[in-house]
Amino acid sequence: MHSEIEDWNNGWFGIRLSVSPQEIQELISQLQELLGDHDQHFHISSDYKEASGLGDIQISVKETSEVDNLFLSSLAIPPGSTLK
Repeated sequence: MHSEIEDWNNGWFGIRLSVSPQEIQELISQLQELLGDHDQHFHISSDYKEASGLGDIQISVKETSEVDNLFLSSLAIPPGSTLK
């Protein structure tokens, strides 16, 4: 996996996460585990080899009391493609 943090210089940040095909399968598997056990969670963690960066992302099932503040978007449309 590879991550990058982008400072948008307006108080907001972006995170880019690139994963290998094998890691996609592992991510899907761990997300499916969460469907069966809502009390469980997992981490995507840094190897801490760089001086700074993204240290850890914890993935868990959202509590009903937690307010939504992110959403999933669709896949990117390749350059030159047209919408149908």
